[in-house]
Amino acid sequence: MAMEITQALLAAQSPDTQTRTAAEASLKQFQEQNLPQFLLSLSVELSNEQKPPESRRLAGIILKNSLDAKDSARKEYLTQQWVSVDPSIKFQIKESLLRTLGSSAAEARHTSSQVIAKVASIEIPRKEWQDLIGKLLGNVTQTFAPGFLKQATLEALGYVCEEVAPQDLEQDQVNAILTAVVQGMTSAEPNSDVRLAAIRALYNALDFAQQNFENQVERNFIMKVVCETAVSKESAEIRQAAFECLVAIASIYYDYLEPYMQTLFNLTAEAVRGDEEQVALQAIEFWSTLAEEEMERQDDCVALDELNSPVLHFHFIDKALESLVPMLLETLLKQEEDQDQDDTVWNLSMAGGTCLGLVSKTVGDKVVPLVMPFVERNIAKADWHSREAATFAFGSILEGPSVEKLSPLARSGFEFLLSAMKDQNSHVRDTTAWTLGRVFELVHRPASGDPIVNEKNLPGIMTVLLESIRDVPNVAEKVCGALYFLAQGYEDAGPASKALTPYYESIIAALLSTADRVDVSNVRLRASAYETLNEVVRCSYAPETLNTTAQLLQEIIRRVIQTVELQVVSSDDKEKQSDLQALLCGVLQVIIQKLGSSEGKSVILQAADQMMMVFLRVFGCRSSTVHEEAMLAIGALAYVTGADFAKYMSEFYRFLEMGLTNFEEYQVCSISVGVVGDICRALDDKILPYCDGIMTILLKDLSNAMLNRSVKPPIFSCFGDIALAIGEKFDKYLIYAAPMMQSASEMCMHLDTTDDDMVEYINQLRRGIFEAYSGMLQGFKNSNSEIMIPYARSLVQFIEAVFKDNISDDLVTKAAVAALGDVADALGGGIKVLLANSSFYNELLSECLLSEDYTLKETAEWAHTLIQHALQS
Repeated sequence: MAMEITQALLAAQSPDTQTRTAAEASLKQFQEQNLPQFLLSLSVELSNEQKPPESRRLAGIILKNSLDAKDSARKEYLTQQWVSVDPSIKFQIKESLLRTLGSSAAEARHTSSQVIAKVASIEIPRKEWQDLIGKLLGNVTQTFAPGFLKQATLEALGYVCEEVAPQDLEQDQVNAILTAVVQGMTSAEPNSDVRLAAIRALYNALDFAQQNFENQVERNFIMKVVCETAVSKESAEIRQAAFECLVAIASIYYDYLEPYMQTLFNLTAEAVRGDEEQVALQAIEFWSTLAEEEMERQDDCVALDELNSPVLHFHFIDKALESLVPMLLETLLKQEEDQDQDDTVWNLSMAGGTCLGLVSKTVGDKVVPLVMPFVERNIAKADWHSREAATFAFGSILEGPSVEKLSPLARSGFEFLLSAMKDQNSHVRDTTAWTLGRVFELVHRPASGDPIVNEKNLPGIMTVLLESIRDVPNVAEKVCGALYFLAQGYEDAGPASKALTPYYESIIAALLSTADRVDVSNVRLRASAYETLNEVVRCSYAPETLNTTAQLLQEIIRRVIQTVELQVVSSDDKEKQSDLQALLCGVLQVIIQKLGSSEGKSVILQAADQMMMVFLRVFGCRSSTVHEEAMLAIGALAYVTGADFAKYMSEFYRFLEMGLTNFEEYQVCSISVGVVGDICRALDDKILPYCDGIMTILLKDLSNAMLNRSVKPPIFSCFGDIALAIGEKFDKYLIYAAPMMQSASEMCMHLDTTDDDMVEYINQLRRGIFEAYSGMLQGFKNSNSEIMIPYARSLVQFIEAVFKDNISDDLVTKAAVAALGDVADALGGGIKVLLANSSFYNELLSECLLSEDYTLKETAEWAHTLIQHALQS
């Protein structure tokens, strides 16, 4: 062995910095010089009972981290690294790991089970380590195997099922795993640790059990054992794990649940009312999961036409409603004394309210008569638990039932809710403010004939909200939310849009004061105040609020300057500065957009120099969060100032370049790409002096395997923006950009379309490519359109392929149709050759002309006219 690894592992945990650093360097050197031997040494260390627990622990951690990583590129690198290790070394490592499952040290067993699964995730899909499952099952089925070996092995089986895809295991292997796991769960197993490991392994193996659930006998046996385990007297941990299995079954195997539902209701009701909280929470989660599943199925049934839908929908929530709702309402009375201080608290009350909200969304109006008697019975009781539960119940059912059903209740309840904002108990005030926010978000419809907020009750509402925003921080945060949704309701509300104008100045003053509160240790209230300020400005009635918004602009600029001048001496100071600058830049963006699109444009133009100076100073603080928000604000400013933005480019360009090359913080890179588009639209050909630098960076970004893939679609769109801005001058970039577009077009026709995230990415990529082609075709249209002929053929073929594969969303289809229209517009009669012997475009346009999406239909009509004209020319 290249070094004494035990001593190095122990020294790497030394409190002495020098000793620790030297040991870490030695370990790294060993790893780089001889990786196979390094991995083998770690596995031997982990399995050796004579070694210290500390060295074994670190050996296991390093071994696991040498096989897996969260970052996908790093994970692939580590996978290839393992694959390239000599098979004989890998065999020795795997044997060491399997031996460690029988270790007397629990931590070593646990780590080994995790590492076995990581190796399995690499090897089993490659048809390697084919005897792993058999060896693990051998440990479990040995008559006299010690309990700790069974426990560790079941844990390993569970982890393997978590890491490996169902298609990578043979059905007979799945059957054997399930048999061993279910056997380990039964009361015949005397060791409770083994039973717990078995039920957790079943949880991870459920995705593999499709065929077993299709078989009634096997399904009945699995459900019987899980239900029996859910009432096990051994430990709450075992019962909790059993309910976790039932939650997963409700989601994965909903179609098979009907025969078991009465039993499952009884089990969950008993757990909610009488078991320990950790078990009761999972019992509630079962019903939350069912509600989410049924909502999804309702949507599918509507989309597919309910009568002919192949989607099964048993309406379990609806059928259980009269028993389920009272059970959930009982949980609302089980609050904790300090739960209003911490939104991360998860207890029976929070879980019950959340589930009630999901039930409400599932059954709609039917929930209201079951909940309102509870509200009326408890709303005025002396015990704060009752008052808070009543308010929570009402707030929880506001999404799902119709506005018509809820409006009379909300209108009659306003007086009570507003007076409850003065309740002596902060829990009640907190929940009341949240409920008011929900009322404004879901029932407040100013443009309707009979709005719940009207000229009679609005003054009272505003008085209470502006007083309550000075309450304790957690209540004030909910009040900010209520103001946010109250303002949002007035957006595009016709004559009613002016309703908040008399209060506009007071709201802004209250929100700025809230943001400045010194009693706030939690940054959320400040963020909530500024986010609400953004919405109030965005939804304000511009002509009558112009002067106040202009004054606000100067106040926010003053605040940004203050942050730049803050003395930063610690990382905490730096974080606070960055967070505040990001919030303030966000407000500036909203003000620029609001005033820039109305009579206030002159205010923005007058303040543009001042704002740009502030943004450049903010960039000097070098924070990625601020970089994002300042970039977005600059994009908005470029849109408003138009060609005048050119005077800022020489100073701004280096920061733009920094954003475009920020691969690690890819959101910054993506936003910077979007800002290039904004600037192109503002400057047109005045962007030309900067195009060499921008295009060089963008082309490098596309070639960079380490850059997050989400940045690549906007880069293609940006090519179109640049081409449209500089016209024929884009020709020198075309020979580099077009092949990349063609390559990306071919690649996205071969990506995995079974994965929803991948389909979303494919659609973003396609849209970006089409927008790139559109920009280039339009850019060259008036001077050198023939330069696009070689690339137009690829484009038309790509449009046809996309049309035929049926995974595109409306935005992609619209971009494809627009690109087809641009081909006809730019090339005129030249399109005849491209469309010869092809009829797909007629089908595509006919489908789009029948679309209910007005913008898609309009684009199709435009493209159809251009194509017909070109074909006849």
